Amino acid sequence: MKAQALKTRKIGTKDIVICGILMALTTVMTIVVQIPVVGSHGYVNMGDTVVLFSAMYLGRKNSAIIGGFGSALADILTGYGAFAPLTFITKGLEGFICGLISEKFPTKVGRILSSVIGGAIMVSGYFIGEIFMYGIKSSMAAVPANSIQAIFAIVTSLLIYSSVKKGLGKPNK
Repeated sequence: MKAQALKTRKIGTKDIVICGILMALTTVMTIVVQIPVVGSHGYVNMGDTVVLFSAMYLGRKNSAIIGGFGSALADILTGYGAFAPLTFITKGLEGFICGLISEKFPTKVGRILSSVIGGAIMVSGYFIGEIFMYGIKSSMAAVPANSIQAIFAIVTSLLIYSSVKKGLGKPNK
């Protein structure tokens, strides 16, 4: 019994490849659509769709890596390097918490709840981080755009998850 409890799943080549592809997709989706937010220092993008989908499909550990590294890399590549540490923490936490809730409640309602909480983590993470970077006014100016980005990501990630699960099934974790 003790040996079973200590047994952990090894990370295989397939896991590394899937994480790499989704990390690259997160970066690309963040870069391809960048809408600057007036009155703020950031931009709206579609990368959260991949972060939330990854969380529901792969779970907390992989999605934390995908969200943190993929999104921060996009910031670095597009001249928003000052945001990279904040993005790494916020998007990593978004993926981890959404994935954790999806693992604990593997139902449609659980996925909806996890993606809404993930979106709220993104909005609140940037709100708090930007207060320290640029002040309260600039941080507040970004909340509506970040909220729209979160709503878009919630809806699209749930639709993509449903389609992928029907076509491919759920991966072994």
